Amino acid sequence: MKIPKRIQPLVDDGLVDEVLRPLMSGKEAAVYVVRCGSEIRCAKVYKAAEQRSFKQAVQYQEGRKVRNSRRARAMEKGSRFGRDQQEQAWQNAEVDALYRLAAAGVRVPKPYGCFEGVLLMELITDEQGDVAPRLNDVAMSAEQAREDHAVMMQYVMRMLCAGLVHGDLSEFNVLVDEDGPVIIDLPQAVDAAGNNHAEWMLARDVDSITRYYAQYDPTLLGSRYASEIWALYKAGALHPELELTGRFEETTHAADVDLVLQVIEAAAIEERERQRRLRDTAAD
Repeated sequence: MKIPKRIQPLVDDGLVDEVLRPLMSGKEAAVYVVRCGSEIRCAKVYKAAEQRSFKQAVQYQEGRKVRNSRRARAMEKGSRFGRDQQEQAWQNAEVDALYRLAAAGVRVPKPYGCFEGVLLMELITDEQGDVAPRLNDVAMSAEQAREDHAVMMQYVMRMLCAGLVHGDLSEFNVLVDEDGPVIIDLPQAVDAAGNNHAEWMLARDVDSITRYYAQYDPTLLGSRYASEIWALYKAGALHPELELTGRFEETTHAADVDLVLQVIEAAAIEERERQRRLRDTAAD
């Protein structure tokens, strides 16, 4: 097939030997099956910002760190250079997430690097060597649904242990090979500690995946994994090998009104004392 314009530089540099066929086109990228030497991989070509249909990019980028202060200032100002840097940060976020999650024990495609807006990574295949299907194209028994759902909850937890929340997890960005689920599509992954939306994004991820598996086992709808995972995270008790239960009980203790009033009064006294010291300093 004709080599896409964005992949041509990788062919020129010897990183890609042949573009075999298009694989899919999504809201933020188009993916092609390519040959790199003797290996078959995939090349994810990111769309320009104005072509992406992923409308909430700013919300997902909240809390991401940019080490270079000049780049950070340019990104804040929205200059042309800043927009270019924002695009690079968006693309590199997926590469960074893939490495971090693989190290945390989450099954993701192996990355081979991002070059000029093209991410080269492992092609996930099935037992026959064909491209692995997405979760939404896979039918299963209730038992299999329970097993795979438990695996996915473990992956969500391990992602959070690595400091990340997928942010757009659904049956459309999970592949299924002979060993089970593989999570894909991570450019929007959010920094759990630095993003104010991280908690509800995690809850949305869990809810979306749970509702899908619940088609095959409706009992999964009664689980409370998101609340359990986030509560453990806030308590500093989360670790990759933790066995989740899917159960969570909201705190039902009544607020200690007297204690709250004492705290308020103490703060008021402290503020009055601070103001007095300021006045005394000004008088001197």
